[in-house]
Amino acid sequence: MRPRTRRDVLRASALAALAVPLAACQTGYSDEPDPLALLAEQARADAAAADAVAASSSADAAVAREYSAARTAHARALQSEVDRLNRPKSTAQPVVAAQQGMAGLKQRLATARAQAEALVGGLPRYRAGLVAAVAGGCAGLQQVGSNLGPGTDPGQVSAPSSAVPPESAGPLQQALSAEHAALWIYGLVSAFLPDAYTAGVAEGTAEHQDRRDACVRMLTAAGVEPEVAEPAYITPKPVTDATSAKSVVATAEADAATAWRGVLEQTDDAALRAVALKALLASARRGTRWREAAGEHPVAIVLPGSAQS
Repeated sequence: MRPRTRRDVLRASALAALAVPLAACQTGYSDEPDPLALLAEQARADAAAADAVAASSSADAAVAREYSAARTAHARALQSEVDRLNRPKSTAQPVVAAQQGMAGLKQRLATARAQAEALVGGLPRYRAGLVAAVAGGCAGLQQVGSNLGPGTDPGQVSAPSSAVPPESAGPLQQALSAEHAALWIYGLVSAFLPDAYTAGVAEGTAEHQDRRDACVRMLTAAGVEPEVAEPAYITPKPVTDATSAKSVVATAEADAATAWRGVLEQTDDAALRAVALKALLASARRGTRWREAAGEHPVAIVLPGSAQS
């Protein structure tokens, strides 16, 4: 049996995600204000505030520009979805930070993430995945530099007490595959990284072990045989030194976020959505730190969980 590639791990969840926007189009018109409109307006206001910081502070300009680019992309993605449904505009206004400069951007980012997280559980499937990706983008930005976070740790993932719906088995198998691959990657890179990264590798390994075990328990409770790990996985690029090792770990985290967004976009179960959101946020945070360590730019993925990440 040949080793599984990154493409193999992601193919099924990516194909399923392509069909989700079409399914979303089948939802009926609502007279209620669109909750995503406020998120889009908040993102535009945040981007403008970051542009002002970039223009006034050379020391913070690079981080502020990345912040602005990310929040502009969030606004664009959210506004596209708002325009698609064309629901009434909300009368709610964006939150204005009490502080200025980087402190104000930090406050805005925490607010934006909290707003997005609060909506995920009650949205239609495609929208749940999109808004979770926005929350993950904010969580990733909170790991950039030293002035924007660190942000709230999403907490340990554990299997819900109730059995997950049968239709969730496929997406969960994809998430399990991504967790198996991430664990294999963390084991691989330990031989290439200096001692300063030992704690980070151990923490990442423990986190993915928890998520793997949660997937196994959920699938077993649903009467589905969990897939076992492959003997080996093919990395996107050869791992030959510390820099390539950091980069491949960042890729593994991005792949895990993609798989968990796939779960969000293919279930209505609130407990399972909570698990998937936690996992996506955690991979966004951890992936940002590995990308920064590898010297990659932008440091944070704008919409973690997107198939093109």
